[in-house]
Parts: sequence; C-alpha cells; structure tokens
Amino acid sequence: MEFLDILKIVLYGIVEGITEWLPVSSTGHLILFDKFLPLRFSPAFQDMFEYVIQLAAILAVVILFWKKIFPIEKKEEGGLRWKKDSLSLWGKVLVACIPALLAFVIDKLFLSNLDSVTEALTIACALVVYGAVFLIVETRNAGKQPQVSSVNELSYKTAFFIGCFQLLAVIPGTSRSGITIIGALLLLVSRPTASEFTFLLAIPTMVGASGYKILDFILEGNTLVSAEIIALAVGCAVAFAVSMLVIKFLMNFVKKHDFKIFGWYRIALGVLVLATLVLPALL
Repeated sequence: MEFLDILKIVLYGIVEGITEWLPVSSTGHLILFDKFLPLRFSPAFQDMFEYVIQLAAILAVVILFWKKIFPIEKKEEGGLRWKKDSLSLWGKVLVACIPALLAFVIDKLFLSNLDSVTEALTIACALVVYGAVFLIVETRNAGKQPQVSSVNELSYKTAFFIGCFQLLAVIPGTSRSGITIIGALLLLVSRPTASEFTFLLAIPTMVGASGYKILDFILEGNTLVSAEIIALAVGCAVAFAVSMLVIKFLMNFVKKHDFKIFGWYRIALGVLVLATLVLPALL
C-alpha cells in the first residue's frame, strides 16, 4: 500500500470521526470526499469500510458514557444489582430505534442505487435545507426554557418521537445526528440532552447497520487482502481517536452555544457543492 493511500485512509477516519457526531452528515461528507479523493479498493470493500469505521466511532460513545449506560453496579453490602436509571435509558433508546427499522427498508428499496450526479445533488440540497431548518428552529427556541434537561427526564413518548425523525436521515446529506437533534429541539429538549441522547441512539442504530454490512460482505463471498486489513485498522483507529475528542468538544460547546454555526456551515457547503455541479454545465 502506497503512502498516499494511507494518507487518504487517515483523512477518511478524520472526516468520519468529526462528522459522525457534528450535525453535518457523515455519509454526505464521505461520499463527497470520495468523489475528490477516491480510495483504490473494490466497491464492496469500500461500502463495508465506511460502515466499519463508524463502529469505531461508536466505541468512543460507549467508553465516554460507560458509567451511564452499563446497567449493573456493585451494592455497598456486596454483590451486584441492576441500575434502574440505565435500564430505563436503554428502554428509551430502543423505543427510539424502532423507526430506524423502517428507515432501513426505505433506504434499501428506494435510495441505495442513486446515480452519482443525483446523489451529489441530493446531498447538496439536504445540506442546505436542513441547515436552514437548524437556523429556524434555533430562532424559534430563542428565549424558551427547555422542558427536558436530562436524558433521565425523557419520556418514552418523547424518545419515540425523536426516533421518528430518523426516517428523514435516509436522504443522503441529512445527518442522522442532525435530524434527531432537530427533532429533540422541536420538542423543547435542552441542547446537551439532545446531543447526548443522539449519541446513545447511535449505538444500536449504527451497530445494527454496520453488522448488516459486514455480514453482507461476507455472504457475498468477499475476503480481505492485507491492504484492506491495514485500511480497516488505520481507519478505525483514527475514527475512534477523533471521535473521542469531538464528542467531548460538542458536549462542552452546546452548554454555552446553539447549533446555528452548524446550520450556516451546512448551507455554505451545500451551495459550494451545487456550484461545482452546475457551473461546469453552464460554461
């Protein structure tokens, strides 16, 4: 494997580690990134690779929120017991994941075979539209007190409604984390709580999606060569390390700031992508 290939994989890992957690669409960024710096691997491996490095990013969430999500604790008098708060939290996460099953079916039936131009246009439009939605929602919420200030205060009904917004995430460029955060903000959930619940919601959602891709890769008779094993190892290590930093950054950022900066970023990137697609046709 050449140095340039390793550099591309490192950049892929960085892009994944940043955009998986910021509400700017990791899938959209990876697709756009691949159009400018394509990896020299088979389509089957590359499709699986993009999901596996997401698993590495998910591991960062598991580690950072381990005390909150691990459902067993030691009793003072000895022995173990179930943690009611953790069990309740997992119940809410699983309820919120139910709509993701329908989203998977929609993606498999209708959106998995878009041609490259249509896909790029879709990403650009989604970036702009949901960037504008962030600005509108944050403006609407200005001055309003959140009704939910911690994940423990989330009701199962609110968790399910937040999960329903994942149906929109099947559109490339939408951002799973971004659309669930928007849903939470519309329901007057505080920004830190919306971000935290979105991170936790990613665990079963992305583990399921990644597991499916890995199984599909194996069942189709694909095997890994040494270069692909190196690519997976490097990509996962980078995505994990960057995710650890980005999650900590975002949790601190949203305590004092709103999401408007990400809205403006999405709009600017979407306009840039549209310009690169439209201008060559006009010239």
